[in-house]
Amino acid sequence: MKILVSGSTGLVGKNLIPKLQDRGYELEAIGREDFRQNISHLTKKVGQSDILIHLAGAPIVARWTSSYKKEILASRVDTTKMIVAAMAAAENIPGLFISTSAVGIYPDGKTLTESSTDYSNNFLGQVCSAWEAEALKAKSLTKVAICRLGVVLARDGGALPKMLPSFRLGMGGPVAGGRQGFSWIHLSDLIDAYLFIIDKHLEGIFNLTAPGVTDNAGFTKVLGQVLRRPAIVPVPSFALKLAFGEGAVTLTAGQKVLPGRLLNEGFKFEFPDLLPALENILH
Repeated sequence: MKILVSGSTGLVGKNLIPKLQDRGYELEAIGREDFRQNISHLTKKVGQSDILIHLAGAPIVARWTSSYKKEILASRVDTTKMIVAAMAAAENIPGLFISTSAVGIYPDGKTLTESSTDYSNNFLGQVCSAWEAEALKAKSLTKVAICRLGVVLARDGGALPKMLPSFRLGMGGPVAGGRQGFSWIHLSDLIDAYLFIIDKHLEGIFNLTAPGVTDNAGFTKVLGQVLRRPAIVPVPSFALKLAFGEGAVTLTAGQKVLPGRLLNEGFKFEFPDLLPALENILH
């Protein structure tokens, strides 16, 4: 069985692919050059696959200039649109299409599951809604699963390594007051969740977050505890706005999201709670 993966060099892709190969799947990547060519080129690759996993997307923790906001949108929405068009034109259609999204689709404040239709109207919420809308157009062709990712905690990538230098110096602390939700997942559980969806050929919306939801202040407190360092130096929102402009919202806002679908389907988290998750990663 052959799986086609976009975004294969990112944190999720480079950790998911070896696990799939261990299970005997044949893997092929969709790279940036594939999206730059005509649709017939992509259609040929898509038509030779049994499962398609779409992970591509430009990083969002950055300064959002008007041109970079266009890149954030295009790298998600336009690439998804091309993949769905390629599936529609292919002679053989993959039996499962797994597309990515993010918990940024939800508004701040409330604790939500996949059953919520209360979506954020800020830039990230609009990007996620448009992203998912393009992916769901493939429902007339095949099974579609959409994975809404929380903050992925990993040793060698994602947000955590960027935080560690200041925390190890005792200079870490809550961001912008720390009350914003912090929906996270251990990389190992994230990869297992993708394998679970593939194994069971599931479709629909999935929050890929740990059940042990917290807020930013709770996260920084536990991180300081694991590192045996104080975590009391607050990071004011104005400092982040100076560094990232409008993009600071990725750090000053946050959602409280539960993985209702995964739990209902019987998925077992190895790291449902934050303290053992961070201890595993950092020790």
